[in-house]
Amino acid sequence: MDRNSITGLGLITLILIGFWFFNKPSQQEVEALQARQDSIRKVETLMEQERIAAQLSATESQNIALPEAAETLDSAQSALLAQASGLMSPFIKGETTFTTLENEKIKIIFSNKGGKIYSVELKDYKTHDGEPLVLFDGDKNKFGFTFTHNTRIFNTNDLYFNLKSQTDTSVVYEIASAQGEALTFNYVLPPDEYMAQFAVQTRQLQNLMATPRGTLDFNWYMEMLSFEKGRSFEQQYSGLYFKYYKDEVDWLSTTKDANEELRTRVKWIGYKSQFFSTVFIADDAFSSAVVKSEIEKDENSPFLQYNSSEAVVPVDFTRNETINFKFYFGPNHFYTLNSYGEELALNQLINLGWGIFGWINRLVVIPVFNYLERTISNYGIIILLLTILIKVVLFPFTYKSYMSSAKMKVLKPQIEEINQRIPKDKAMERQQATMSLYKKAGVNPMGGCLPMLLQMPILIAMFRFFPASIELRQESFLWATDLSTYDSILELPFSIPFYGAHVSLFTLLMTLINLAYTKINSEMTQSTSQMPGMKGMMYMMPVMFLFFFNNYAAGLSYYYFISTLITVGQTLLIRRFVDEKKILQRLHANQKKPVKKSKFAQRLEDMSKQQQIQKRKK
Repeated sequence: MDRNSITGLGLITLILIGFWFFNKPSQQEVEALQARQDSIRKVETLMEQERIAAQLSATESQNIALPEAAETLDSAQSALLAQASGLMSPFIKGETTFTTLENEKIKIIFSNKGGKIYSVELKDYKTHDGEPLVLFDGDKNKFGFTFTHNTRIFNTNDLYFNLKSQTDTSVVYEIASAQGEALTFNYVLPPDEYMAQFAVQTRQLQNLMATPRGTLDFNWYMEMLSFEKGRSFEQQYSGLYFKYYKDEVDWLSTTKDANEELRTRVKWIGYKSQFFSTVFIADDAFSSAVVKSEIEKDENSPFLQYNSSEAVVPVDFTRNETINFKFYFGPNHFYTLNSYGEELALNQLINLGWGIFGWINRLVVIPVFNYLERTISNYGIIILLLTILIKVVLFPFTYKSYMSSAKMKVLKPQIEEINQRIPKDKAMERQQATMSLYKKAGVNPMGGCLPMLLQMPILIAMFRFFPASIELRQESFLWATDLSTYDSILELPFSIPFYGAHVSLFTLLMTLINLAYTKINSEMTQSTSQMPGMKGMMYMMPVMFLFFFNNYAAGLSYYYFISTLITVGQTLLIRRFVDEKKILQRLHANQKKPVKKSKFAQRLEDMSKQQQIQKRKK
């Protein structure tokens, strides 16, 4: 071969390599092709299943009366079923049996159909009407792993497992072939625990089961039951929660149907009602997941919402594996959830508010509430003491707010004199004169607002704390039979829009005391001639609270009632010991003193004078 031939072959080789490099499929194209092939395989499998089902239907439709013909029919059906199911045919049909495990806290019933948890009862709790509190039972909870065998798609939820062993704390179900291939579900319920352990064990399954991409799809569907009296309130605090691996907890919308594709690793998925949760936790993590929640619109339905999830579990059937999970079946009690560690962050199932509001609840309110709970059994008294403690801590802010309002009140005649002297069309000049008066008197017009602003985080934190506190559930106080839901003293024969069909007495008392407090405050403020509609708005807010809080927890309305009542008492007490004449004398003395200007204020004044001089020259 001469030199030119070698050169030509080399060039052709480089051209082929370059053509391959520039035209090779990307990773996304490879994944898309794989997904397309998987879809085609699923379609072909479904078509095969439909064909077999059609053959079964045709065989059953034959009108044969002879016993021999019936035996022939059964044989034909069995043959077709065996042909479709392959080695899985012994597990397609069977008799459902149940096994029970229980400890001091929960009772779990298992079913051999699906080798799954059939129902869970929380022993220490009852529904609002006194029935046993069962989180789910029967087909209201479906979970299983999807795989293929003999070109057919199976889900463990539909297969009949064999009960391999049982002890006081464990149950083991198994699907096994004569060749030693086995899929085992091992459940363990430790004593005095809400957390059950669940292990999936595989043995030589490469010929019995197949999965795309080396993963198992875990499918979980649950119909969330209602347990509380206040349905709308309970539904508002229920939802589908999930935690990203080594990251934050998130949730789907609680007010509308929602779904989300979680493309990163997921640590756990939880179905949460107002006070109870069912959480499926991976010891490692799910590769990804798709979650979906549908809200029940019918108010007479026993269900709140319908949650479903499909999580991807890594698995390798070419070797024997044990994949560990956990189930949490229990109350949304802060310290109970917190006991399972910061890594799981199960306490995030309790929505205590974001940012500073959540920190106030976790670091202050809950510890104090828990401390009082140890020595006092009546939760109405606990709320009263908690409220008094909070008001004592906030008293300096209340006092400062009152003094600021008192100063504004004694300056009211001078403010009105400025308003009469300067016409309305000179609003800027009137405002400057007013601010000059405040400055000379040493009054900060925002002095009353800032203390109130500092109290707002606590008010909002308590708004989140009471509806989420399972401690108040079914605890009575005075006429309220359950502090975690509304207190009804009168059921109406009709429903009032935005109000409801009942009258909550604590909400009514809260509204009345807020109206009284609004009247006291209005007497402390200056003339409202500058904002004529403001006075009406101040009285509208308590009336709006009447509608807003009527369906809320009685404990929350009771807290706001007591809190405002104490504030009114503090205000009247301060008013009795504060001499407004002395305040006015002090302000007059301040007005006679020379006002020190800051450098910034002096610069502004110099700039203003220069602008006026320039205008005169023009």
